[in-house]
Amino acid sequence: MSDRSLSPRPPLRLRPAASRDRDAIAALWHASASLPSVGLPAVPGLPAFRERLDVEWAAGWQVTLAVRGDDILGFLALKPAEAVLDQLFLRPDAIGEGIGTRLLDRARSRMPNGFSLHTMAANARARRFYERAGLRFLREDRHPRTGLPIARYAWKPPASLAPPPPPS
Repeated sequence: MSDRSLSPRPPLRLRPAASRDRDAIAALWHASASLPSVGLPAVPGLPAFRERLDVEWAAGWQVTLAVRGDDILGFLALKPAEAVLDQLFLRPDAIGEGIGTRLLDRARSRMPNGFSLHTMAANARARRFYERAGLRFLREDRHPRTGLPIARYAWKPPASLAPPPPPS
């Protein structure tokens, strides 16, 4: 007789997303964005998330997944050419396990010169997370597409950790 709760959990690992992961990413994104104060007041349906995912994927999103075994627990979507952390979402039942920190560290390693992001202004949990992680609050603003209030943040490496400038 075996009890799964007594067996060790597989380790958390980060891996690049593959095209086959898109349905699972869209479902996770939709579930997390549906939490109060996280997404839009009227959250679009799952097909809208999948459609946007496909558009962003084609435009060059760099997506990293946080996985444990076969379970996708979170994702990070970067736009390195723009120095933007575009999305960081966790499965609702995985919040508070350190997964967001691991994904944020991956963003720092992929964009070592710094990056910016925005979150919904009402998303107090995300704002606390970013501020505790050392991101600097820049300002409240309006979302360019929806007009809803957002909070803008930025991360710059400490001078001692910044990559050297390119040779002249």
